[in-house]
Amino acid sequence: MKLQLYKTMWGFEGDFETACAEASAAGFAGIEGPAPESSSQRAYWKKCLEQYNLHYIAEAVTGGGYVPQRDLGVEGHLDDLNAILSRSAELSPRFVTCIGGLDAWSEAESLRFFTEGMKLAERYGVQISFETHRSRSLFNPWVTRRIVEALPEIALTLDISHWCVVCERQMDSEPEAINAIVPNVMHIHARVGYDQGPQVPHPAAPEYAYALKAHQGVWEQVWDSQRRRGFGFTTMTPEFGPDGYLHTLPFTKAPVADLWEINQWMGETERFYFQRHKVKAVV
Repeated sequence: MKLQLYKTMWGFEGDFETACAEASAAGFAGIEGPAPESSSQRAYWKKCLEQYNLHYIAEAVTGGGYVPQRDLGVEGHLDDLNAILSRSAELSPRFVTCIGGLDAWSEAESLRFFTEGMKLAERYGVQISFETHRSRSLFNPWVTRRIVEALPEIALTLDISHWCVVCERQMDSEPEAINAIVPNVMHIHARVGYDQGPQVPHPAAPEYAYALKAHQGVWEQVWDSQRRRGFGFTTMTPEFGPDGYLHTLPFTKAPVADLWEINQWMGETERFYFQRHKVKAVV
């Protein structure tokens, strides 16, 4: 099994060809981000992806934005997803990763959203994976475990940095829940969270060594599960981002680190860690 890294468009402010050039130069396999609403921009993206020989993972955000509208029900989220899948399918994504649902829904409502969402994706001929994300249906490990038990066919994009905030602890404290959902994980968002936030200032900082190790331990479990499931490759998107995630200095709002440098560091670190674990797993 090989590790494929993807560059996130979250926080990137340049044009798409520059994003592709950066991803290619860093040895990343592709780009992850929301498909443009404009058909001309989608054509431009497709041209750039082909030019740089990059794969694409589509991002679908339902509910009106990254923080969902509180009063939008299941039908509203499904309408959003339908429109996004229609756009995304034009770019032939490896799969679609969906930030969907609402934490305030009943589990019955969430199950309906996931069930209908998978049917929509099948209609468009794409695979869909649902992200573990705070403010969403999969906002903590125990709800996610129950969803997986009720829908064993559901695929997950695992971002445990969100759960660190919700639970105020690292996820190595919840082995039963993690073990139960790992067989459903198809994609990893590699951001390191800590007890009071979804993103450490820099994952290389020694004061966050334990947080990094705890995340790597969970990712290692995912890789082992995927090998057993016969995956030829595993996908990972280093996803440190802006919008309150990136720490800034008081008064000046100056960022404490560069996002692309962090994400490249995260990618290189996990590339090395993956190879080391691969050798260990074989032995």
